[in-house]
This record gives sequence, structure tokens and C-alpha cells, in this order.
Amino acid sequence: MKKQHSATVTGCFVIFVFFFVFHTNLSILSEFRTSTSTRSSTHTDKKSLEMKSTSKWDPLLHPPPLQPSQSPGGQISCDRSHHNYDMCSINGPTVLDPKTSTFYLADPATSTPPLLVEKIRPYPRKWESFVMKRIKEITISSGPGPGPQSPKCEVQHNAPALVFSVAGYNGNFWHEFNDGFIPLFITVNSIFPDQDVIFVIDKARDWWVSKYAGLLKAFSKLPFVNLGNDNATHCFTSATLGLISHGFMTIDPTLLPNSATFTHFRALLDKAYGHGRNRPSMFYSSVTRPRLVLMSRKGSIGRVISNVDEVKRVAEEVGFDVIVFKPSVKTPLQEAYALINTSHVIVGVHGAALTHSLFLRPGSVLVQVVPLGLEWVADVCFAKSAKEMGVEYMEYKINAKESSLVEKYDENEMVIKDPVAFKGNNWSSDIMDIYLKEQNIKLDLLRFKEHLKQVYHKAKGIYGQGGIIF
Repeated sequence: MKKQHSATVTGCFVIFVFFFVFHTNLSILSEFRTSTSTRSSTHTDKKSLEMKSTSKWDPLLHPPPLQPSQSPGGQISCDRSHHNYDMCSINGPTVLDPKTSTFYLADPATSTPPLLVEKIRPYPRKWESFVMKRIKEITISSGPGPGPQSPKCEVQHNAPALVFSVAGYNGNFWHEFNDGFIPLFITVNSIFPDQDVIFVIDKARDWWVSKYAGLLKAFSKLPFVNLGNDNATHCFTSATLGLISHGFMTIDPTLLPNSATFTHFRALLDKAYGHGRNRPSMFYSSVTRPRLVLMSRKGSIGRVISNVDEVKRVAEEVGFDVIVFKPSVKTPLQEAYALINTSHVIVGVHGAALTHSLFLRPGSVLVQVVPLGLEWVADVCFAKSAKEMGVEYMEYKINAKESSLVEKYDENEMVIKDPVAFKGNNWSSDIMDIYLKEQNIKLDLLRFKEHLKQVYHKAKGIYGQGGIIF
């Protein structure tokens, strides 16, 4: 078999590796707080919003995390104690030299010897070494630059900087939220809850900037600095490097000063793309039947519904107004948001495109079609976030006869009969490819129709019998 890495596959399946290899239910919940003076180099227990796993830990496989470091004067501090991410901060004026990707203290004369130099890759997948190699290393120095003084400031900002990279799984919609915008939401609400901040972003390519410009503006009205395309030195009142992650598609309100939840994150998306629902759109109209969006995947990437036209017809027979949606990297988010936000149901096979379920309104229905071997990962990647947003979550677990794998394997083989036992602890790319890239789905229309009737009942029950006006 071909050994290929799938961005969505790796993001979800890395959880399984830790679950089965180390027999642990690891949940690292953390908070990173700033101070107007200096930051403590140590962290308190749960009372300070830090709760670490008490499950078994193998020091040979997992060396103990590096302890927080801090410059003698307290201007620079780094916390490397978290499983998902590192965080560094410069607690005072700082100057960025983008040519060397280095932050210097704006006035190194205030620094107390010895010189402190820290390096950080600001991306919240610290455990995944092959991905972290793609992330540019940022340097922080308590001393001057090559000369006796720090680089001369060419652009002065009267605001703090928040530095992060989007180079990891750039282009994968699920990862852009799981590793990007959700950790960004957590970090902003943890450290900058009541102020605008200047984002310093590495690897923000033109297409990425164009696609997410509206969402970036919803976070902060201040323009961001593109680290890869800027040669001017920039000065900030302070700087934070890194993003806080609470886990896969997770926002833990108990770890946030303002107790923000996924509902608040959903409100931020509405701020970016809803525009008070005053923008004219083909989707904002009176409808008499619940609208169902049927997510369609490309034929070469696996987990494709091979009889999608028949599925559309069956859904229409049940009573839905059906729109087949084929999102791509180039799909404008305003267009996608307008469609999903005005629909009652999303139906789709487990995959990155289901991240569009973040655009569903509370009370809507998400139906995830779960292929063989993906039951638990489907729950981790999409079910939890849907429930936390108030979305009605339903699953349709396919049987063996609905999987294309039966064309290659006998139904009595473990790969079909018991995928969990077949996979065991061996999460090679070959095994992952079987379930995520080689498997397509041909839905049993009679069986799926009965499931859609339950979905229709929920949709009509929520929105009433007389239709809904958007």
C-alpha cells in the first residue's frame, strides 16, 4: 500500500496513539495569564486553572517537560510544561526584526545579565515532531542585536503582539480551526480579553489571508503583520508567542477568565460572516421545507458517497429541500456561512468538510456518516463541538455491506469484522489509509431513509410546521 499522510487523518488519529499505547486518558487543561509587571516562573495547581493528567506516564517514552524559564529581570519568560504547546512572553517594549525572526528587548540596558535567548515554534501541536519541523523557529533575546543596541524601530505599534504560525496543516479546513482559530480564541480570551492585539503571523499566504480576513478582523480591528512578507522592524508594547490549546476541538470555559464557551466562539463566527443577517443572499429567503445540506467529497480522497444522487433523491422524498455542497479551499467563507447558517441539517461523511458544522445555528442538526473503523475518532473530531454549540448531533454508522472495503476483504476478516482489534496499537500509514483513503460508502437507501425520517422529525420539531423565514 502507498504510505501517505493525510492531514485530517493525522490530526484525529494521533489521539488514538496515545490512548492505546500509553493507556491514558490525557486531558491537559491549561491557562496562560499575564501580569502588568513580571510573570511567575512557576505554575500553581488546579486553583490557578491548571489541571494535569494523573494517569500513568512512562518517562522513557515521554521525558518530563522543560520547566518554565525566566530572565533575571523578569522581562522574558517561557512555559514549556504543556503537552500541546509552548508559550513565551516579553513583558515590556520589544522590537521585531523579521529578517531574522527575532524579538529583542527594546531597551536591552534594562536587562540583567546573563543574556537569555529563547527559541519557540508557535504552533499548538508540540508532540507531533514531523509537523513542528515545518514551523519557523522564533528567537527571543534579552540582549541587543548584532550591534550595541537593538534594531532601530521602523514601525511603532501602541499595542501588544500575539505571534503564531499557520504553517502546520495549512489548507486543511479542520486543522485551520482545530490548530488555529480555536486556540487563537482561547489565547485572546485568556490574555487579551478586553483589548485589541496585533497578530504576527508566519506563513500567512495570500489565499489564506483572503479566505480568513473577515475572521481575523472579528478577533482584532488592528491589521496583522505577515512575518514572511515584511522586512521592516516593528515595535510592540509587549509580545506573547504561541497559542493555548485545550485539546481537540475543545474550549474549556473553566480555564478561561471570562468563562467563554463554544457558543461564544460561534458568536464570533456570526460577527465575522453573519453581518446581522442584513446582507442579501440567495440563501436568506422564506422556505417551506427544512433545508438539508449534503456534503460531497472528491472522488480521489476516500470516504466518498458513491450514490450521492440517489441519497439526494431519498432525502427529498422524506421532505427535505436538498442542496449538494462541494466545498474547496477556494470556497469563500461568507458563501459557505450563508448556506450552512440558513440550513436545518448537514449530512456528511467524516472528514474535514464537516468543520462547516461550526456554522450551524443552535438547534440545527448535524448527521455524521461514520465509516467502518472511525467510530471513536468521529466523536472526538465533530460530535463534542456540535453538542457544545447546542447543535443536535446524530450519527449514521454504516454496516459492512455499505463499505467498499467488502470488495477487497472478506466480511469475516478482522479488518471488517472488528476494526478496533485489527488496528490495535499499530497506527501505521498503511492501516490508516485502509479506513480513511481506501474506503468509500454506498449507503443502503432503505436503511438510510429510515434514519432521515428521524432527522426530519427533529428538524420539523425544532422549526415548526409552517416553515421558517431567514
